[in-house]
Amino acid sequence: MVVRRKKKSRYMRGSRTHGWGRVGQHRKSGDRGGRGNVGYGKHKWTWAVKYAPDWYGKHGFTRHPSLVVKYNTINVGELDEISDSLVEKGLAEVVNNTISIDLRKLGINKLLGSGRVNRKYSILVYKASREAIHKIEGMGGEVKIIGESE
Repeated sequence: MVVRRKKKSRYMRGSRTHGWGRVGQHRKSGDRGGRGNVGYGKHKWTWAVKYAPDWYGKHGFTRHPSLVVKYNTINVGELDEISDSLVEKGLAEVVNNTISIDLRKLGINKLLGSGRVNRKYSILVYKASREAIHKIEGMGGEVKIIGESE
């Protein structure tokens, strides 16, 4: 291989301008071809094509908000904490030592499994995670998912 020649900076140490002319040359952002991301569509286009091929153009799509389901969730641990107040307010009822809760009345459409369950529950909900179902059924309760096998 050919030996790389010494850099200009190594042999221009004695001069005032180091070979960059008189006033202000090689000083500001014009030396870099602009500040920041300037020029990726113009003079730095080859860089963009090589190192950032996905820089331009559209990527994927966004669904219309009317099509995206917004899940209002509650964890089984939170439900366990507020179950007494729900019974007092008449939003839940106790039948045979089982607290029966219709989460649709609370505006909740998904039950999640974080937290501890200390009582027996019968819960009616649109969706529930596997962990939530496992914890409720582990205490002898049941989760009825609306829309499945009705």
